[in-house]
Amino acid sequence: MSGSSRIVAVLGPTNTGKTHYAIERMLGHRTGVIGLPLRLLAREVYDKIVAIRGPSVVALVTGEERIVPPRAQYWVCTVEAMPEGMGADFVAIDEIQLCADPERGHVFTDRLLRARGTNETLFLGSDTMRGPIAALVPEAQFVRRERMSQLVYAGSKKISRMPARSAIVGFSVDNVYAIAELLRRQKGGAAVVMGALSPRTRNAQVELYQNGEVDYLVATDAIGMGLNLDVNHVAFSSLTKFDGRRMRPLAPNELAQIAGRAGRGMSDGTFGVTGEAPPLDEGVAQAIMDSRFTPMKKLNWRNAALRFGSIEALIDSLEVSPSSEHLIKARPADDLNALKSLSQVTEVMARASDGQSVRLLWDVCRIPDFRGISHAEHASLLEVIYGHLHERGSIPDDFIARQIRRIDKVDGDIDALSKRLAYIRTWTYVAQRNGWVRDESHWRAETRTVEDRLSDALHERLTQRFVDRRTSVLLRRLKQKEALLAEVNDKGEVTVEGEFVGRLEGFRFIPDKAAQGTEAKALKSASLQALAPQFHLRADRFYNAPDTEIDFTDQGGLMWGEYAVGKLVAGAEPLKPMVEVFVDEAAGPDVEQKVQRRLQHFIDRKVAALFEPLLNLSRDEELSGLAKGFAFRMVEALGVLPRAGVAQEVKDLDQDARGALRKHGIRFGQFTIFMPLLLKPAPTRLRLVLWALAQGLQEFPDAPPPGLVTVPVAKDAPQGYDTMCGYRDAGERSIRIDMLERLADMLRAEDSRGGFEAKPDMLSITGMTLDQFADLMQGLGYKAERGEREKVKPAPAEQPVAEAEAVEQPAAEGAPASDDVAQEVSAPAEASAEATDSSEAAVEAPAADAAPEEPEIEVFYTFTWGRQRQQNRGPRREQGQGKGKPRGKPQDGRGKPQGKKGGKPQGAKSFSSRPPRKEKAIDPDNPFAAALMGLKDGN
Repeated sequence: MSGSSRIVAVLGPTNTGKTHYAIERMLGHRTGVIGLPLRLLAREVYDKIVAIRGPSVVALVTGEERIVPPRAQYWVCTVEAMPEGMGADFVAIDEIQLCADPERGHVFTDRLLRARGTNETLFLGSDTMRGPIAALVPEAQFVRRERMSQLVYAGSKKISRMPARSAIVGFSVDNVYAIAELLRRQKGGAAVVMGALSPRTRNAQVELYQNGEVDYLVATDAIGMGLNLDVNHVAFSSLTKFDGRRMRPLAPNELAQIAGRAGRGMSDGTFGVTGEAPPLDEGVAQAIMDSRFTPMKKLNWRNAALRFGSIEALIDSLEVSPSSEHLIKARPADDLNALKSLSQVTEVMARASDGQSVRLLWDVCRIPDFRGISHAEHASLLEVIYGHLHERGSIPDDFIARQIRRIDKVDGDIDALSKRLAYIRTWTYVAQRNGWVRDESHWRAETRTVEDRLSDALHERLTQRFVDRRTSVLLRRLKQKEALLAEVNDKGEVTVEGEFVGRLEGFRFIPDKAAQGTEAKALKSASLQALAPQFHLRADRFYNAPDTEIDFTDQGGLMWGEYAVGKLVAGAEPLKPMVEVFVDEAAGPDVEQKVQRRLQHFIDRKVAALFEPLLNLSRDEELSGLAKGFAFRMVEALGVLPRAGVAQEVKDLDQDARGALRKHGIRFGQFTIFMPLLLKPAPTRLRLVLWALAQGLQEFPDAPPPGLVTVPVAKDAPQGYDTMCGYRDAGERSIRIDMLERLADMLRAEDSRGGFEAKPDMLSITGMTLDQFADLMQGLGYKAERGEREKVKPAPAEQPVAEAEAVEQPAAEGAPASDDVAQEVSAPAEASAEATDSSEAAVEAPAADAAPEEPEIEVFYTFTWGRQRQQNRGPRREQGQGKGKPRGKPQDGRGKPQGKKGGKPQGAKSFSSRPPRKEKAIDPDNPFAAALMGLKDGN
């Protein structure tokens, strides 16, 4: 472009509104072109102008994107893609200080020297460019713009203490990712912005930050190139960067360019360092705050007057040195390196034999190395593209289709998607070149679609990895002090503002276990605030729930369905347990009290229903004296008392007292005093819990399985556990006390002194083998002598069986007797023919003509009472006349002398002089009443 009527250099620090000023000036002309340093910024400016003038008059041209409407008036471009020779009224170059950049500086310098608008030309950038512009463009006017807000150095801060609305700058992909990961764990997440991202991905990430979903941005130095973000603080994670050749420290003006993103408009901003970056030198920090930097002396330059006669001529023209003292020759760029590499290929040299072929080769060499794999790899790809273009005039559709198809995959991680995006950018660039593909509109749309698809996938992966949406949303709502909406589904899963935060188990909130540290605190704080109404609704529903929805556990827990809502604690009495509720403090005292009342009602009703006989016993006002005291002992023992522990108290009870207690269902057994109704599984289960509470046990023993007559003895169980279960330990097994009393009734008819063997009925009611039964009997105090004998089979049915005389069997001497059997007499046991049916006594006569069989040996046990005789025991009972009424001193079933109930023993030859008791004849609870009366009458 030729000279213009007006050239203005608008210089100053960041946040002076230079880009906005340029847009206003361009829209004041009929046509205009603005060149920007990044395609991200170009897209941002394009969107702004389209919003003002509409898409029909605005064009966007970058290396990989080309939107050119037929009536385009305003062209928004990257500096490299600016069209030449248009004769636009207005031309602007943004970030003109990039003339000093070692990689791209020669392009900006070329635009500084040659790009002109017919009416107005603007150069926008740092004040350090004043000297070179004045020297190289003497007609230029200068306008100084001051920063609209202050920029203050804030020193070093840990990332965990980074203020909200901060941008943390890294200078490598690995560094950016590491910082973003740390922010996700500690602050809920961060958006990621890098120059290598596609505009679509970058815009989506920036939107996360701009709309407040995250309060932190992690970026490369790309944000320093005019990107307008709502940033309050910029923190450098490093003060050095790799410039393509070596690691070098960042210059103060470079730091200022990035730090200047903090504080937009009239809002002040701060900058500092974080991580391993050392604090800034005081002079450097002050220079950044005052925008005072060393003026630039030299600009990078490369000859624009190229010669295309041959490859050698082209290379020579590109390596011409500048004539101005203000310019230095740019170091070889990627395009020149690619040209030199291809010049060594024989086939390429043969093809580039004329000016047109050399010009085409140069255009191919200018394809950017988006992939960044290696110079040799990039040169090989360029060789293939050049071969197709030179031979066919365009790239074959099937070839480019194969390349795109290999790239069009949205699976994989961030790195895989980033590589595919870099690869597709190459073909997007190729499709944008005029005449390089046959169907330009198709392939431009195709590459754009693939890039958009990959961009969306990359944005999704970045968000999944570096943004904890739920934490960021909740933190933002908490900060804004907005009411949070919580929902609880039927599984107890809690969502706040649509984000899963944990589970509501009863009236306690269990945060998501995946959350840790700051994230977990934020989740719990937000969740409990949002759950306040839910706690009240749930408490109302619980209060009105039927008892069938509530239950207690064997460990004393109180459950509402599958959730623990409280536990039982010991009360003043065993039958009056108290309740401790599990309710979060955030639910409030009203919810806690409502839950506590409902649980107390439940357990009170449960005790009343399962222990009704015991409660009736405790409330019987007709009981008095010893009966009332014994009733208290029964209530205190929860309805089950080992007889041995209350033997004297039982002995002291007269028949009136016993009758009154029996009316409440109390059974005076030989081994246990108990209430049969309380031996059922449900009362037993609750009795164990109440007993464990009263005993202060830390771990409650479990109830035995229901329906079993015997169970193995529980090892290391607390003392009294078997009784509370309704069992009695005997040997290696425990037997249910009601079945033990039935067994005791059978044993009472046996000769415990002379010895007896187990009957089938004894084994049947216990469900034991003979060996197990022997162990049980030993546990009950009997001796068991093991023997072997030839098994005698039963006699044939037709063989007559001699009837045996009835022989009186004395009661087991020393064995306790049940009070439910009359104590005045001992009923003789009749030895009948049926007794010979047992396997121990049966004899089978062998057939006369049968061959002799080998005898079968069987094991048997002989049981005798095994405890020591007590001293002062009276004489042995003698067999009397008639019914066998004992002569001499009466016995109490244990071989102990017995006198009047509650009194002292009588003399050796005295009988019980108790007068006949009418209650025995009419007591309906005593099944032996009629027999006893008959015995008395016979006597």
